[in-house]
Amino acid sequence: MLMFLKNWGSQMNDKAKITETINLYFDSMYESNAQLVKQVFHPMAKITGYVEDKLEEMDTNQFAKFVGAQKPSSADKNDPKKLEIVSIEIAGKTAVALVRDDYLRMSYLDTLSFLKIDKNWVIYNKLFHIEK
Repeated sequence: MLMFLKNWGSQMNDKAKITETINLYFDSMYESNAQLVKQVFHPMAKITGYVEDKLEEMDTNQFAKFVGAQKPSSADKNDPKKLEIVSIEIAGKTAVALVRDDYLRMSYLDTLSFLKIDKNWVIYNKLFHIEK
């Protein structure tokens, strides 16, 4: 029973840290903050999805540059914030989260995969789907 409680407590702590990373991820886009993008994404991460019927692929630096170029930012325009964490599943030092958010006047369903490096959770890959 004690081992179960220890594992449960550890998972709750990890879930809180992943949630914090997701919130920073959203803030990076909402504020057009390229440095924050680089903080929450692994340097080798890929950001991939379809825009209309065209497959778009970026690495962390390309995505940070894209996010940073969105001026004025959503924050500057006082756009409403929409972020919903649909689910978080943790398996050891890996995790997957489904996140629904609004960005650039579109609604997205993002699949974010995470790695725990040292004590930090970083996004290793992002698959995005634009919802109609």
